[in-house]
Amino acid sequence: MNRSILITGMSGLIGLAVRERLEPRARLAALNRSDVPGVETVRADLADLDAIRPAFEGRDTVIHLAAKAGDGYAWDELRDTNVIGTRNVLEAARLAGCKRVVFASTGATVAGWEREEPYRALVEGRYDDVPADWVRIRHDMATRPRGPYASTKIWGEALARYYADSFDLSVIALRIGLVNAEDRPVDARTFSVWCSQRDVVEAIERAVDLEESIRYDIFFVQSDNKWSYRDLSHGREVLGFSPQDAAEDHRE
Repeated sequence: MNRSILITGMSGLIGLAVRERLEPRARLAALNRSDVPGVETVRADLADLDAIRPAFEGRDTVIHLAAKAGDGYAWDELRDTNVIGTRNVLEAARLAGCKRVVFASTGATVAGWEREEPYRALVEGRYDDVPADWVRIRHDMATRPRGPYASTKIWGEALARYYADSFDLSVIALRIGLVNAEDRPVDARTFSVWCSQRDVVEAIERAVDLEESIRYDIFFVQSDNKWSYRDLSHGREVLGFSPQDAAEDHRE
C-alpha cells in the first residue's frame, strides 16, 4: 500500500485500530475535533465544508469513521454530523480529486428486522425457537432502521450512491456490526451482531484496496457469528473479507 489516507474520527475506537494497522504502510492524516498525537491533524467540524476542505488536499483515499453513533443524541447532532457532515466529506473528497471514500455505515440500517421472528429469537438468545430454514438479511434487501441514528446512515449510503454515480469517486459503504471496547460479545444480542476490532480493521483495509473499477458497493462487516442474521457472503465474494473471529469463541 502506497497511499495518502485521511481518516475522520481517528481518535475513536475503530479509528485508533485502523491507524495501528495502516500506519506502517500508508501516509496518514486525521480530520478530528481534537488533535491526534503523532499524526497531521486538521481540527474542524464536519458540518463546516470550508473548514474541512484543507484536510483533503493531496489525499487519494478517505476513511470516513466520524459519526454520532446511537440514538442517545439529539436530532440536530445526528443531522449535523451524520447527514450534513457525510455530504461535506463526500463533497470535499470530490473537490480535492480523491479516488476512494470508505464510508462507515452500520448494521443498524437493517436492525428493524429484529422485531420479527426468527431474527428476534436470534438476538434474544432463544436459539431453540429458530427454525431449521430461514433467510439471512442480504446487503441488497430493503433497509429497516431501528431509530434516527440508523436512518441517518441510510441517508449517508444514498449520498454515497449519488456521488459514485455522478462523479469520479468510488465509495464503499461498510455496514459495521457492534464493535466494543471489551472486544467480545457482552450479551445475547451481541452474540449475533458483534464485530471484533481485528475483523473491522481487516474489512476497512480491504475496502481501501478494492479495485477502483468498483464504483459503489455495500458490505456487511461483522465477525463469523453462528447466530448472525446478516449475510456476509457478498463481502467474501467481492471484498475478500473472511472474518477471523467468532462470537462463539467467547461463549462461557
